[in-house]
Amino acid sequence: MGIKYEHAEDLQLVTSEMAMLLFPHVKMESLVCLRSFGSTSRGTIARCHALGKAMQIALGRKGFYLIEVISERFDKMNEVDQLKTLIHELMHIPKSFGGGFIFHNVVNDKNVDQMYEKYICLKNRNGDAYSEETLEEKKQPFLEKSFGVKRTFPEEKFTKIKEKKRWW
Repeated sequence: MGIKYEHAEDLQLVTSEMAMLLFPHVKMESLVCLRSFGSTSRGTIARCHALGKAMQIALGRKGFYLIEVISERFDKMNEVDQLKTLIHELMHIPKSFGGGFIFHNVVNDKNVDQMYEKYICLKNRNGDAYSEETLEEKKQPFLEKSFGVKRTFPEEKFTKIKEKKRWW
């Protein structure tokens, strides 16, 4: 049957906000979020893919990253765990944005929890400074150019929910 992929504009919006608040080195024009269906991997919730250095040279372009979420697992998670999963994947992207990865000795439960708390604090402190409308204005030209997508994103607010369990 194989794996099917679709662009995840809802996750693109969330990761854009996270990148603005926590990971300013992430070039959102070179990061795409996909939702996959039909993966047979065991226990994998999400993956971060990179365009390696050899491919960058061959294609004549700079770094490019992809965050893939496995729909069957990711979509069943509560909102806090989904946010932590996206933070986890963004933490894999190094400041050089050159095609490499930061490994799990740095991207671990403790550091993800700290980044999540920082994200919630910054989001609450900034109020509407990073509203969906502001992010939509910044993302729309990228989505239209890259994917031919002209959609509005869901207007959902993120609130802190009590954490149920560890997932990675």
